[in-house]
Amino acid sequence: MVRIFHHYVSTRLILVAVLETLILVIAIRLGMAIHLPESGLTLPGVLALLPMAGLGLGLLLFIHSAGLYRVNLWKNLHYGRVGLGIALLFGLGVFFMTVHPPQMIVLEPEGLVLMAIAIVVGSFLVRFAFHKWDELDAFKPRVLVLGTGARVVEFAQLAQRNSNLLIVGYVPYPSTAVHHVPATLVLPVAPDESLPSMARKHRIDQIVIAVEDRRGKLPVQELVECKLQGVRVTELAASFEREYRRVSLESISASWIMLNEGFLQGALRSGLKRLFDLCVSTLLLLLTIPVLAIAAAFIFMESGFPLIYRQERVGQGGRVFSMYKLRSMKRDAESDGTPRWAAAKDDRTTRVGRIIRKLRIDELPQLINVLKGEMSFVGPRPERPYFVDQLATQIPYYSLRHSIKPGITGWAQVCYPYGASLEDTTKKLQYDLYYVKNHALFLDFVILLATVEVVLSAKGAR
Repeated sequence: MVRIFHHYVSTRLILVAVLETLILVIAIRLGMAIHLPESGLTLPGVLALLPMAGLGLGLLLFIHSAGLYRVNLWKNLHYGRVGLGIALLFGLGVFFMTVHPPQMIVLEPEGLVLMAIAIVVGSFLVRFAFHKWDELDAFKPRVLVLGTGARVVEFAQLAQRNSNLLIVGYVPYPSTAVHHVPATLVLPVAPDESLPSMARKHRIDQIVIAVEDRRGKLPVQELVECKLQGVRVTELAASFEREYRRVSLESISASWIMLNEGFLQGALRSGLKRLFDLCVSTLLLLLTIPVLAIAAAFIFMESGFPLIYRQERVGQGGRVFSMYKLRSMKRDAESDGTPRWAAAKDDRTTRVGRIIRKLRIDELPQLINVLKGEMSFVGPRPERPYFVDQLATQIPYYSLRHSIKPGITGWAQVCYPYGASLEDTTKKLQYDLYYVKNHALFLDFVILLATVEVVLSAKGAR
């Protein structure tokens, strides 16, 4: 993982993007070369790169928006092949119908076909190679985990399902007969064996410290010796955040939050984020006015007024505000006065409501909340006071998500399906805290691109 503006990005994804950029540029140049020599046209060196760069950037954005730059993109090669073809062909179509440069108007159909084939085939070959690479453990860092207690359970589960790491084993320290990881992964420690000797024996690249009580119990000298031998030594919370881009609630503490370099707000960061919110929200509101008008008309025809639904939500600093949504439920959805989580195939939703929820159209009036300064475009989703009061007493550090403005979309929304239980809310909080800790305009832009995929695929809609 490489950290870019506080956000962890997979080095393999960066390499895929770089290789695909080269493929795009070469393919576009091949398509242009078929006709340009016959027409007698020549392009200046610098100007020749501009259309290629514009098309390349546009196609990369389409690929990212299709979810094809996810960390686990090589796990499903069939989805990658189909999604890649659709994203590239759709991107090419949009480009040539809208912003294509004059130099490309003269392209023959043969040139366009060659360009499209070269892009699709080249990109698929790159992804096929990375799919095979992912199956080779030889390229993964070999990791030794120090500790087998409850803190390491989630880390072990995620590492088994999907990880850029190869967990060689877990060392029980201090020695104990109770382990919270599979017994087959617990490494036996001989009486005369030390961490440095185990690191050499198993060719370890990284040691993760997951000991629950470290006061005077860590083998500090042995860990120092391992580090001097070139073995990377990290703490569980840092490794969890870096590999899975979420914060482990089992591994953090008040001192970790206080001394960590994240969780910074600052006037400059807040000012840039506010400017970003105003620009994006204003533009999106202007573009979606026709959509809002059509949706409001269908709501009126089905169930009458009100068209806009106002609901109390908890915002920054725990302040309560009225959040706007297009009404997607029946007017008597909570006639008993008791708030309820939304459920899959919720019988309280109207026919129009189910459609606008799938397409996230019901969320568009929240752009007004953003313009009023009550919400941000990107941030943790605001929750109702009734649920906040309950969750704050059941989930540690839940109130930290209120240290910044809530958002229309967020890191938890694009990484985790809709949450309608205490367990789901706990998982989503891990992603929310990652965003609170590392938020920057770069991460906001990543989330916006991922939101396009969520909207188009209707993931997590209820």
